[in-house]
Amino acid sequence: QVQPVESGGGLVQAGGSLRLSCTFSGSFVSLYEMGWYRQAPGKQRELVADITRAGSTTYADFVKGRFTISGDNAKNTVYLQMNSLKPEDTAVYYCIARFYTSNSPTYWGRGTQVTVDP
Repeated sequence: QVQPVESGGGLVQAGGSLRLSCTFSGSFVSLYEMGWYRQAPGKQRELVADITRAGSTTYADFVKGRFTISGDNAKNTVYLQMNSLKPEDTAVYYCIARFYTSNSPTYWGRGTQVTVDP
């Protein structure tokens, strides 16, 4: 019923930058959090960053100041600015949305491919 849609993935050289975007349609007053996970071949899915409606952010340790998450509550949109990209950042990046409602699921986008060439 809620379908986040990602955009902005692509192929870049090491050291380059990409900006990912994610949004979904509809007005949801109970939206609590949006964020980004990624999964590389042969690896488990891992949290990259997330942001609450109030603006609190969480980052994975491997970000090391390279990535910045931001959001626009009015547009139900979240961004991930990725700088100084490394080959190990290559993965499918998934957007998620969570709501205050108890027992509600985490909603996942279909993912966008990020490939970083050495």
